[in-house]
Amino acid sequence: MALILNDYLIVSTIIFIIGLVGVLRRKNLIMLFFATEIMLNAVNIALAAISKFHGDLTGQMFAFFIVAIAASEVAIGLGLLILWYKRYNTINLDSLQNMKG
Repeated sequence: MALILNDYLIVSTIIFIIGLVGVLRRKNLIMLFFATEIMLNAVNIALAAISKFHGDLTGQMFAFFIVAIAASEVAIGLGLLILWYKRYNTINLDSLQNMKG
């Protein structure tokens, strides 16, 4: 039994929904980063599957750029997260309400 495009898109949708629930429910910033990465990987699966189905490399190129952007997002986000933890000794999302500026 061969996998068809719908199978990949269903898996991608399920993974995206899991990531979306993680973004909406998490209070810890590290878990928020993980949930965002899960959502980006779900989009990558969908792009690669559609690209393969149409015989075009455009979707795979977009997926490659999404991976590059996600890596830079994590690097900058973790740097800011370390600074936030050093200053306030917490990475709880509710502590962001105390920002002054």
